[in-house]
Amino acid sequence: MAENMDCCAHRTKEHTPEEYRSLIHRLNRIEGQVRGIRGMVEKGAYCPEILVQSAAVTAAMNAFSRELLSDHIRTCVVEDIRAGRDETIDELLRTLQKLMR
Repeated sequence: MAENMDCCAHRTKEHTPEEYRSLIHRLNRIEGQVRGIRGMVEKGAYCPEILVQSAAVTAAMNAFSRELLSDHIRTCVVEDIRAGRDETIDELLRTLQKLMR
């Protein structure tokens, strides 16, 4: 646990192999979706079809953000609070405000 606290305190995070694989897998899928949209634009696809794919990318990015935020709260935030670093709560609130724009 102390390793994660040190990681989080220095604004880096060492993810477990499972977390890493899951996040990278999501990002790879999103990257493929974006490339697909680019191809649709290049081929002159009908706008509503492109918009549907764009909405799918947005949903995928939101899912990625939820997964990352959940992991952050369960590890860094909890560990910081237990260690008496209450400023982490303010940081979390600022992050949530940015995510909810």
